[in-house]
Amino acid sequence: MNMSEALTEQKGQRWAISLFTIGVFMAALDNGIISAALTTINESFSVSPSWGSWGITLYTLGLSVSVPIVGKLSDRYGRKKLFLIEVCLFGLGSLLVALSQSFPLFLISRLIQALGGGGIFIIGSSHILATLPKEKQGKALGLLGAMNGMAAVLGPNIGSFLLDWTGSWHWLFLINLPIAVLLVVFGAYFIAETKAPEAKRLDAAGIFLLSLSILAVMYGMTNLDGANLLHSLGNPEVYGCIIFGILCFAALISYEKRVEMRGGDPILAYSLLRNHMFQRTLIIGLLSGGLLAAVIFIPSYVEQYLGVPAAKAGYWMTPLALASGIGAWLGGALTDKKGPVKTVILSGIISCAGFALFPLWVTEKWEFVIASVAAGIGFGFLLGAPLNVLVSETAKSNKGTALGTLSLVRQIGLTLAPTLYAGFITAGFDQIGDEISSRLSDSGYSEKAMQMIPEIDSSDVSSLQEQIERIPVPEVKTAISDAIHASVASGYDHLYAAAAVISLLVIAAISIPAFRRQKR
Repeated sequence: MNMSEALTEQKGQRWAISLFTIGVFMAALDNGIISAALTTINESFSVSPSWGSWGITLYTLGLSVSVPIVGKLSDRYGRKKLFLIEVCLFGLGSLLVALSQSFPLFLISRLIQALGGGGIFIIGSSHILATLPKEKQGKALGLLGAMNGMAAVLGPNIGSFLLDWTGSWHWLFLINLPIAVLLVVFGAYFIAETKAPEAKRLDAAGIFLLSLSILAVMYGMTNLDGANLLHSLGNPEVYGCIIFGILCFAALISYEKRVEMRGGDPILAYSLLRNHMFQRTLIIGLLSGGLLAAVIFIPSYVEQYLGVPAAKAGYWMTPLALASGIGAWLGGALTDKKGPVKTVILSGIISCAGFALFPLWVTEKWEFVIASVAAGIGFGFLLGAPLNVLVSETAKSNKGTALGTLSLVRQIGLTLAPTLYAGFITAGFDQIGDEISSRLSDSGYSEKAMQMIPEIDSSDVSSLQEQIERIPVPEVKTAISDAIHASVASGYDHLYAAAAVISLLVIAAISIPAFRRQKR
């Protein structure tokens, strides 16, 4: 290859990575954007909040199902081809969502969107691993991860801004169309086609079993109640679906083992699942989803604990969003220089310190900014390069499958963790009544003051505060206010302490096997 060809190839690679990055940002942004307009969308279709949440649930399910399948299809039929198909599908889904006149059509359109958006990150990652030299892969994967993380965190902010600006939720989805058109036009011209060296028959039965197991488990998880976790586990819709999903997955493993032994091309490689390093990387992927989920609660935290007005609470995600983007980029550079294992360990240390600051130190807004920047940089390290590099090194020829599986378990962590976190917050709110009684009793106001206690509604702290302001006795007002603040703090302290523990588990998952290898 002469100098001119090498420069042309380099330019083409830069264009390809830029287009994949924009595609990843567009797809990841969508779930965050919709959360800002969920109430407005529910009202326009006259549906209840529980029905309305299916707009998010179906998108998550669609992503989960499409990710491993698209990973495999891109290896087989070509990553450029699948990228263009995925972007077209996402654009079509966005148009149908925006034009939806009924709620069922809205839900079907969201599913089409998800099937299109799910594979973009996987295709981009597989393309990078197939075309770039090993020493440059980390930075490029870090960039994709940065976009993934920043979009998830910035989504509610951008959604709120567009809703305020346009006054219509339809524009949240129409904005995707020009981006999708440009990606298809430039992608067709600048992205070089890559695929796995040999293509075998597609594993249709494996795809069916995998989709069925994911759908069943995730549907069961969506029915969990964070406030009464143990009680909700006894709900047939929860345990029935999860058991059915596990049985489907067990059948899948047994079937895929037979496919692999016959020399076929399984959707989920049995030999990969037996690899200890791959198993541990998947555990870390699951945990990283749990860390990302802790971020969802930042707006309610700053509103209920730091007293930020509800309309401005979403903007307080910005420091963490920017920090996670910087963290993903730094994680990529560090993976290239020091390797993925050291990067993951450093990620766990910084992330643990950041999340631990919330319960141990944060009482003011400036302290919150420092803690959220530290947490953002910490878990940002995990979003792109190190885990992708680890699974691709383990997978060798099954890179698409491996990256798809990693993305899937991260999605499961992201779906499961909010239920657990919501349980901590609700437990904190449930203490409010007892905390008020205890503080009033201590101050000697118990009899008279008990009649002044407002009706406790844990879902709306701001209206509770308004009721307290109307209490005529200053001492009683202060005691009740302090009690509410202490109870709210307790719920969020447990949430972010749990996120700090998850960060420690990340360190343990990656370093214990490394330590064992050294001892041998």
